[in-house]
Amino acid sequence: MSIAFGQAGRVRAPDFGDVKWLNTEQPLTLESLRGQVVLLDFWTYCCINCMHIFPDLKHLESKYRGQPFVVIGVHSGKFSQEKDPENIRQAILRHNIEHPVAVDSDYKIWNAYAVRAWPTLVVIDPEGYVVGAVAGEGHRETIDRTIGKLLAEHKRKGTLGEPMKFRMERESFKGGVLEFPGKILADPKNSRLFISDTNHHRVLITDLEGNVTDTIGTGQIGLIDGSFDQARFHQPQGLALSADGKTLWVADTENHALRAVNLEKKTVMRIAGTGKQSYSRNANGPGRTTLLSSPWDLALVGDRLYIAIAGMHQIWLYDLASKKVVDYAGTGHEAGIDGPRAKAAFAQPSGLATDGKRLYVADAEISSIRTIDLASKDGVVTTLAGSAGLFDFGNQDGPGRQARFQHPLGVALHGRTLFVADTFNHLIRAIDLDTGQVSTWLGTGRPEKGTVEAIGLFEPGGISVGGDTLYIADTNNHRVLAVGIPSKKVRVLEISGAPNVE
Repeated sequence: MSIAFGQAGRVRAPDFGDVKWLNTEQPLTLESLRGQVVLLDFWTYCCINCMHIFPDLKHLESKYRGQPFVVIGVHSGKFSQEKDPENIRQAILRHNIEHPVAVDSDYKIWNAYAVRAWPTLVVIDPEGYVVGAVAGEGHRETIDRTIGKLLAEHKRKGTLGEPMKFRMERESFKGGVLEFPGKILADPKNSRLFISDTNHHRVLITDLEGNVTDTIGTGQIGLIDGSFDQARFHQPQGLALSADGKTLWVADTENHALRAVNLEKKTVMRIAGTGKQSYSRNANGPGRTTLLSSPWDLALVGDRLYIAIAGMHQIWLYDLASKKVVDYAGTGHEAGIDGPRAKAAFAQPSGLATDGKRLYVADAEISSIRTIDLASKDGVVTTLAGSAGLFDFGNQDGPGRQARFQHPLGVALHGRTLFVADTFNHLIRAIDLDTGQVSTWLGTGRPEKGTVEAIGLFEPGGISVGGDTLYIADTNNHRVLAVGIPSKKVRVLEISGAPNVE
């Protein structure tokens, strides 16, 4: 059903069938939506391109609030992990989604609408006919105009209904000190942890026991520089620390920006990105005027700050001396292609670690771990572990390329071991860099919290090594774990002393 907006002819919209619904108390049908302008958003929660649609949906929901306009998310999951309604519910909470979501794990709605790509947006008029469909990003204006025209036309026809309201999952959600912490950075030299309290839109500084010593950011969404109690972020993720421990860099993901935190003066400053999303695969300009696209993690080597640009499937770098941003590795095409960095391809790189000679990359959408040779002129990219295939994932130990992961988001080095936050498998995996062997290191593979002896993780997103301790941002369990290496003795850090976020 590839229908351009404004195309002649009318096609009756297929109904949703018998599926589970989230963010609403009652199942929805096209009959119950009669009189509404309906926008279907086909998405899967791993997908960075789908995440880029959320601001458009929020804009439209705000603009047409109080009018007969309804957004419906149709979640047609890619990974097996994404087919569980409880996991989808967590994604709804994490992304602050305010509209009903149909759980389309068997692709029934997807197939009925002949969808072929994530994301795809479909507009249905108040009489139940498809008006048009588009795939990909960047269609806000077209859809906005279409909605406005439909509301005006059907007001004249007298075919509009009353605005609808729905009960959201967040109404029954009980938050804590942390909400979906994304990344973590250990600084054992100064006995500190830096925690991206992602859904509270701030960064916490704690001691190694979890006692908060400073809070960076107000906890309110925004892109504002200034003192710690004035600055604002939007779902920050990756962190990197200067060699002298005086500057913290933050990947301010939803702001498409890079922030520098002066830990002595307690101030925050934007150094790259403008707050607008980039659609260009080429970057070569001053940091503050160069657009970024969902920077997800950071790694520092000398005066080069490498950036996992998840939104463009590339690795970029910020040069601290020249204050310029340039694209470094990857063509921008979403794939797993090895070779010289200018010809290689990544797929939503989301985690970085380095020993100064190589950059290790958690390449999430191809469920693989990649390396970049920083010492070679061509910066050769190699797949260290995993299939490098977009739809070839799983949970399997073994030799590097035979091993299987499921959407890993984090990597951390400890000597000749590379730890991996195997996010959608709810595990910490370990790669022996001498043998290439992949093994399961921690976790039951189930999202329940479990016990210290049999710890359960729930989509861990970030890991960091400090001395002989691995720190884990156990994202969907809203907590931080400290695990002894090699004892695997687990402590749950009680994060205390942080102000509440309203």
